[in-house]
Formats: sequence, C-alpha cells, structure tokens
Amino acid sequence: MPTQKNIEFDRPGGYATPTGAAVVQRRAARELAEADIRLFGDRVPAHRADETAASAAPVPAHAADDPDTRLYVGDCRDILPALPDRGSVDLVFADPPFNWEVPYESWKDGMPRDHYERFTFDWLDACVECLAPHGSIWVNIPDDTAAEIVMHLKRRGLTMVNWCIWHFRFGQHRESAFISSKVHALYFAKDASARRWNPEAILEPSDRASVYADPRTMAKDENKGLRVPMDVWYGPFWGRVQGNNSERRSLHHNQLPEAYLERIILACSNEGDLVLDPFCGSGTTSTVARAWKRRSITTEHSAANAASAWERIFGVGMRRKGVAAAGTAAATTAKGNPRRAAASLFAAEEGE
Repeated sequence: MPTQKNIEFDRPGGYATPTGAAVVQRRAARELAEADIRLFGDRVPAHRADETAASAAPVPAHAADDPDTRLYVGDCRDILPALPDRGSVDLVFADPPFNWEVPYESWKDGMPRDHYERFTFDWLDACVECLAPHGSIWVNIPDDTAAEIVMHLKRRGLTMVNWCIWHFRFGQHRESAFISSKVHALYFAKDASARRWNPEAILEPSDRASVYADPRTMAKDENKGLRVPMDVWYGPFWGRVQGNNSERRSLHHNQLPEAYLERIILACSNEGDLVLDPFCGSGTTSTVARAWKRRSITTEHSAANAASAWERIFGVGMRRKGVAAAGTAAATTAKGNPRRAAASLFAAEEGE
C-alpha cells in the first residue's frame, strides 16, 4: 500500500516529520542522568587512584612538540585524574581491552565479569572528567560490552550522537555461530549542541554520484556528488590491519586502521585541539592526530608497548593520510559502468 502524505499538519509541503533522534537523545541525557540505573559492575568498589601519583602532575615517558604529543606509561585510571589538562580535552577516543584473554604485555585480560565492568566504568569516568564542556568521546567496543558502555555514559548525562558500526570482511572463522564482522563505534558528547563537528572534512562520494550517475547531485550549489558518511563504515583501507598491511605494527594486538581514526579526528576536532586516548596500543590515535596537527595525550600500561608505539608516532608517522574520505562506501553497483559515468559527471563539472 503506497504511503500518503499527512496533510493535517501545518508544515510546508503538507506533511510532518518526526522530532528526530538528536532531540530525543538530548532529552534522554537530561532524564537518564537522574535515573537509578544499576549495572553488574556497580557491586565492585570503584578504583582509587594512586595517591602518590595524584599528588603531582605525571611525567610522560615520551614527548614531542609541534604539536604537543605525550605518552604516559602506567594505569590510565591513575594518570588521567592527575593530568594538568583535565577538563580541557576536546576529543577522547578509546579502544580498551575487550577482556578476551588476549596476551598483552603486562595486562591481565581475563577479569571476572563484574570486575571488568567496574574497570570499564572507572576509565570511562576518568575520560569524562578530562573532557572540556564541548568535548566528545568515542569508544570502540564489541557486542558483549557495548550496551553497558552506552548505559553508563547515559547515566553520566552524556548525549548519544551516533551508534556507528565498523564493518570488516576478514572476520575470524568459526562454526558455532555467525562470524563476527563488526565492532561498535559509540559517539557521545557532553553537550551535543556545542560539540566540534566538521562534516566538510569527511565527505565521501555519494551513491547518487558513484553508483547511479544521477546528474541532480552535481546540480547542488556545494559539495557536488558528496555526502556525510553513513553510520556503517567500510571500504578501501578500512579492513582489519593484518600482517601484510603497510600500517601493521608487529608487537601489537587488534590494531585499528588509520582511516578509522582519521575520520573521527577530522570530524570531531579542530587543528590545535587536544585528543586523548587512554589505551595507546600501537599508537594509531596519536599518529593520526599528529599528522593532522592535533595535540594528543595517550597512556599505555606496558613500557615495551609504549616504546614501540612511540617509534611509530614520532618516527614512522601516518602511512595513509587522506584516505578516510577518498573512496566510496557504496554497497552496490549499477548496471553498465557506473564509476565511468560518475567520473564523467565530475570531469564535466571541472571542464576536463
């Protein structure tokens, strides 16, 4: 049955639109901050930061200028509360241990479930306290802890902006269930109306241009043939970083592609802003931040991993700068040769 316009609303065009997710999420942020939301990890006492470490500003194990880049070694739950930058961080990105018993250098990645949730709440709280009033936080997390992180950030009064999905085709084989091919990218803001947001920096070719060769997309006054990316992320250079990848750091587990961090850093921070990553890992966040002239702070539990990450951050640098918006995430192709047709649209517009 065809859908008909509702003409009972006084709106140009004769139909009404829903209030929308943004407004509803802002309202929920106010209401859920006062709710009595209980989670499994709440029964474990909160982490108490090391008093000795908190008595003075921590000293970075590695540091560089232009832009200011610092890497601290230790437990982020002890380091973050003592940072002189507390309350002035523009953007947080976190890719924490998943509690999947990965053999990290010096970290026990197999806590009882309630202790892992408490650990998660503790580092989240430390990150939230580091944020500036306009700051945003992104968390990369798999299925089994995404819901708990969402609920904790909501009860902290933050507003959910997006629940994105990082999709990869190279999932680990298993026969007991469907193969996992995604991780959740959770995007929250302290004040959604004041957050950094730079859509022009991350535009990609739209399906209308790259698949359907629709001339209407070239008739726009601005950003011809382009769109803000959708909330499922995949494409060239977006897959899991494997052993034969030029970005690969051999001593590190679960390395994220540079394109992932590039999109977030460009969209949610400005040049000169301060980016924080409480789990340095292979150093992707600071590597990309430094390449795009953002200041950055990161912490790493293992001194050996920190040294390897710093070699990448300060020595190797970013390998694929500019790829986050270079391709298209089109899920289909049209008949004939749509890419050639789309290219002709752009070429005609540029007078080629």
